Amino acid sequence: MYRILVADPIAEEGIELLKKQKDTVVDVKLKLKPEELIAIIGGYEGLIIRSETKATAPVIAAAKKLKVIGRAGVGVDNVDVPAASKKGIIVMNTPDGNTISTAEHTLAMMMSLSRNIPAADASMKQKKWDRKKFTGVELYGKTLGIIGLGRVGREVALRAKSFHMEIMAFDPYLTEEMALKLGFKKATVEEIVTAADYITVHTPLTKETRGIIGEKEIAKMKEGVRLVNCARGGIIDEKALVTGLKSGKIAGAAIDVYEKEPPDDFIYSDLPNVVLTPHLGASTEEAQVSVAIAIANQVLEALRGGMVRNAVNAPAVPAEILAQMKPYILLGETLGRTLIQIVEGTVKSLEIEYTGQVCDYNTSYLTLSIVRGVLTPIIKEPVNMVNAPLILKEKNIVIHESKSNVVKDYSSFVKVAIITDKERSSIGGTVFGKDNVRISRLAGYDIDLEPAAYMLVIINKDVPGMVGKIGTCLGKENINIASLQMARKVIGTEATTLLTLDNPLEERVLAELAKIDNIRSVKFVKNDVA
Repeated sequence: MYRILVADPIAEEGIELLKKQKDTVVDVKLKLKPEELIAIIGGYEGLIIRSETKATAPVIAAAKKLKVIGRAGVGVDNVDVPAASKKGIIVMNTPDGNTISTAEHTLAMMMSLSRNIPAADASMKQKKWDRKKFTGVELYGKTLGIIGLGRVGREVALRAKSFHMEIMAFDPYLTEEMALKLGFKKATVEEIVTAADYITVHTPLTKETRGIIGEKEIAKMKEGVRLVNCARGGIIDEKALVTGLKSGKIAGAAIDVYEKEPPDDFIYSDLPNVVLTPHLGASTEEAQVSVAIAIANQVLEALRGGMVRNAVNAPAVPAEILAQMKPYILLGETLGRTLIQIVEGTVKSLEIEYTGQVCDYNTSYLTLSIVRGVLTPIIKEPVNMVNAPLILKEKNIVIHESKSNVVKDYSSFVKVAIITDKERSSIGGTVFGKDNVRISRLAGYDIDLEPAAYMLVIINKDVPGMVGKIGTCLGKENINIASLQMARKVIGTEATTLLTLDNPLEERVLAELAKIDNIRSVKFVKNDVA
């Protein structure tokens, strides 16, 4: 059973999804003080939070069983990610669930700021009629600078274009070709702060982005510029922004996020040219449900040893690419798990070779899936994409990875070799069609094997009667053979007999098989990945 603690409010749909699972126990305990969280976290495998609960280093140190921290939202600055990574704890977020809500809120803030809607509303409720006082400006024809062109940034840009705004965008991963295709101008931060009429930020809060707009940047801005921050507090320096607003350099700002939440001093509250909301970017009914269900599913899948999605401390792979990679992830785990159960000795190193179209994917993620397959059968603790590199380091296992885009026998081929203190053995495989995983080479023999939950690998002398003897032995034990194939290089020398079975084998049966004349090696492979 997996015990999961929900420490911050999430939509009931997500909690119900967790509770209806047969292998989970779910506790919802909100507004825990740090010392209270530290006192109980040791009993949980999963922790789900939003922005209120802080998963600090002391909390993580007390988390003896914790495997995954799920952030129902985007930012993870309330999680000590390095401390979690050191313990092999997966930290994941839900970057897609609130994309539309945050983008819409950004546009709503821009409109409110431009047309003085909050102030006009407050005036009307005081039974005043001040039309001239609340004259605004149009978005039409203005230049919008977007710093950070991720999911939210793209959606904001798409909507801003419908207002016929000119888009300048900065993102370290934005290429000229991509910008041209999207109809934007690729720009630097300095170019944006110099030329834009409106500036909105949509980056995560990191060492590089903290204060990316500060006193120096504001000094270079146009007179009358307007700023929007619906991303994370601290991206725009709050003190510098206040100074710019008071001087008139900045005509107005719309702020949804703050360096400290809730703020201690509410430094914007007395400024007439600021629109403020209390971190409402993701606060729509649709987003709350979407995020809650997404994080519940992600946490469950990670706890059960399945695919790790949206991990911030593992190789980042977009969801749509991850879906395409899924059969290769399965292939990698299968190859690693199969080979480790065949080789003899202590593992010293791994050699991984990617050939063909598979090289177009994030092979570091695929390599981790292979490593997971290798390690899972030989260690007691669960292996995931986060702790796999740490376990390798502890066991002094070295990885050598190579890639070649040249297509040879297969459009894509993955080869894994394990070098132990006794031998070197290899396995290779490919994916046919969309998701047909096949083992195509084993110990130097060309084969065509569809992986199964139970497989038998026999090395025997190439003499007549071997299939009959093997079949008879298994038949006596009521073990059904699903498929059988043999591979050899030279007639009469050594051959490999591969069988997939409907049932697991006991050690006693393996011993009986090993007694058969001309059989040199018998290995049973249990492949839970298949």
